[in-house]
Amino acid sequence: MTRRITWTLVVLTSVLLVLAVVPLAVSLTARERVAYRDSQRAATRVIAAAAEEHLSDGRPATTMRKELNAAARAGDCAAVYDASARWVAGTPCEAAQGEEAAELVADVLRGGEPEPPENEGRLLAAEPAGDVREPAGAVVLARSSAPLDARIAAIWGWSSAIGAAGLAASVLLSVRLARWVSRPLSTLDASARRLGEGALDERADVGAGPPEVRRLAATFNTMAARTEALVHGHRAVIADVSHQLRTPLAALRLRLDVLAAGADDATAADLAAAQEEISRLSRLVDGLLAVARAEQATPRPTAVRIDEVVAERVAAWAPVAEERGIRLAAGSDGAAPIVALGAGHLEQILDNLIANAVDAVPSGGNITIDRRAAGDVARVRVRDDGPGMAAGAKAVAFRRFGNPEAGGTGLGLAIVHRLVTVNGGTVRLEDTPGGGLTVVLALPLWPEGGRGRAGGPRS
Repeated sequence: MTRRITWTLVVLTSVLLVLAVVPLAVSLTARERVAYRDSQRAATRVIAAAAEEHLSDGRPATTMRKELNAAARAGDCAAVYDASARWVAGTPCEAAQGEEAAELVADVLRGGEPEPPENEGRLLAAEPAGDVREPAGAVVLARSSAPLDARIAAIWGWSSAIGAAGLAASVLLSVRLARWVSRPLSTLDASARRLGEGALDERADVGAGPPEVRRLAATFNTMAARTEALVHGHRAVIADVSHQLRTPLAALRLRLDVLAAGADDATAADLAAAQEEISRLSRLVDGLLAVARAEQATPRPTAVRIDEVVAERVAAWAPVAEERGIRLAAGSDGAAPIVALGAGHLEQILDNLIANAVDAVPSGGNITIDRRAAGDVARVRVRDDGPGMAAGAKAVAFRRFGNPEAGGTGLGLAIVHRLVTVNGGTVRLEDTPGGGLTVVLALPLWPEGGRGRAGGPRS
């Protein structure tokens, strides 16, 4: 942002300087040229007036030669011509003679006003001696253009210096202004990113930048404080509920166990049913607490080796699958990807998916977990050949108690969905070819490559 603001202001200032300095320099240059030519024509008229006294009135050429000598001392070249365009007198230099001078004299003697040309660094000017319509002669004066060029160069030099100074001042002011505006915004952006990563005590600096940025930082701090209070309150509620519900449920289960020990067969059957309902209620409470924890999760991403986590969970669930006659296996497709997930989240995701699959697949069925890298994500598929899921059930499967046909608490897929999405991934349900259900996870790759050798880093 600092560079964009700086470059924008510098370009804008440069355009304004060009629009202001260049026309001014052009105007001053034109005025210098006009003033220089007017001065040259005035000097030519002085010599022409003295030449008229000699050519038309027949007076001595003393005054005319005096003016010619003065022009020579000033560095000019001058020549006097009569009405027949013949050279009469002039300065020692011959710059006022030649073809261009002859053309000027001819134009003047015809009563015209020729445009003075520039010849080899000299400007030529011609004036009639006497009446313009019937001149007694003409005077040509050649003056060096070096003084004019020096003045024009000075004008453009000073204009360039002023423009460069203005541009340098603009760059300094633009950099300071850009930093004044962008640094607080960058700090606020970093604070927002850390808050999003789970640092609930993060606060932005409210003492720097424009008033609007300071107000934005203050609003952000208020929002962060409220978020921290809500999350901490939520956690406190979860802890209280966990304690207040589990304790009486455990006590009730113990009382039922005591009652069942001395009861007859009919009463013992009723007490066993009650114990089953208490167990179901305990699982439901645990599921609700797990969903609540997943919904308030603000993970800090770590590098997680998918192949190692999958191998661990398959080994952990293998005895349960064998007991039910189900084959649980892990497959692979290419190098082992490394994903960016919160610590322990992939284990929770796989545990819920495997638990659902084990409950759904009948004896003799198969559960396969494979993974591969695809672009900037890693895809993990948990496939089973169980009864599958209807289209309507798949549409609501990720909601709490969304699937009325679920055999468990109906919260496993809701927990999976929350843990995947909070880490920036996606999850969807597909039909397994030949029958069954496939859960497809798309998890973000770890930014440092996303692929690793066996034995690489893991969370």
